[in-house]
Amino acid sequence: MDRSFSRAVEFAGDLIRIPSVSGSEEEVAHRVLRELRELGFDDAWIDEVGNVIGRVAGTGGGPTVMLSSHLDIVDAGDAAGWEYDPFGGVVADGFLHGRGAMDIKGPLAIQTYAAAAFLDQRPVGDVIVAHTVYEERGGWGMQHLLEKGDVRPDAVIIGESTGGDICTGHRGRAELMVEISGVAGHASAPDRARNPLYCMGSVLEAIRRFGELLGNDRDPELGVATAAPTEVRTLPASRNVIPDQAIITIDWRVLPGWTADRTISALESFLRDHARLDEGCTLSVRMSTENQRSYTGLERESEMFSPGFLLPQDHPVPQAAAAAAEPFLGRRPHIRPWAFATDGGHTCGIHGIPTIGFAPGEERHAHTNRERLDLADASRVFAAYPSVIASVQESLAA
Repeated sequence: MDRSFSRAVEFAGDLIRIPSVSGSEEEVAHRVLRELRELGFDDAWIDEVGNVIGRVAGTGGGPTVMLSSHLDIVDAGDAAGWEYDPFGGVVADGFLHGRGAMDIKGPLAIQTYAAAAFLDQRPVGDVIVAHTVYEERGGWGMQHLLEKGDVRPDAVIIGESTGGDICTGHRGRAELMVEISGVAGHASAPDRARNPLYCMGSVLEAIRRFGELLGNDRDPELGVATAAPTEVRTLPASRNVIPDQAIITIDWRVLPGWTADRTISALESFLRDHARLDEGCTLSVRMSTENQRSYTGLERESEMFSPGFLLPQDHPVPQAAAAAAEPFLGRRPHIRPWAFATDGGHTCGIHGIPTIGFAPGEERHAHTNRERLDLADASRVFAAYPSVIASVQESLAA
């Protein structure tokens, strides 16, 4: 089968033409599985949660490198706001356009074809591709893959866009709910209720102060932790009812080492000390949760927490990857963190597996209606990928 860059771009276009928001990845998963089998992967399967996994067997005894992108995308929004059809997979003006072009179906195709390059000249260790579900909503696919242990990689290369750089970490994300509870009542008789909205100003001010203090929590590479309110809502939501709950959503970008329990405890403790509550009102903090159902039928209630991670710049894996990519890119790739979160928080942040990112694409286009993949940059990354994989294996074996 043709394993050229142009064929990989065609494959990416096919994937873009299949909408696949989180929980609805079935059609795109089977399209990826078909490609793995047609390329001749030694093993190719879909696991219980819906991840698509392929293996190119090594000659034996060498480290296993896993390449990973994700199958799900964010919603495209109003198609009228796009220059090209978000699900057209259009190639124009030197770019591949559409939702998923660079986040992440273009890089997924490149990783898949990079692994297939080793079918002719076998690597020293296995090369795995694992394209996961639900990455955009907390990383259920990667969590399941590693906890079940179907694959045990010695290093992971994530396909999230890096602009050809080598990325080594990122801040994590906690989505917290601050709940102010009172007593509901009819709006015509406010004296019979305890309105939690009257406490909102004090609580929001305390949240602002908490976010400012987080500026002291700084990493030399990742920068500072941040926390900001992003939503306010009430329950019940009827406009003629005094609510018994006012709920504030907090987006906290956490540095490596923070856990879900630690974030809850830290914020709740601060608010109890600094926010003023009216008599009859109480405050609590919890992690936001989401009921998730995979296309295979599995269900879970997921906490909206993604850990951060940071691999040292002088670690052998990013150093080997940067050296291997340089001749193909015409420059030495920068070794740096991402601005956004990835499945690397699970692979490295929780499981301790050395993890880097290497892919084409500009981070600024992610989740926008201008999403596109520069094909000239993508072709250079495509050419570099087999050498990067082999060099990472060698660095682990040294």
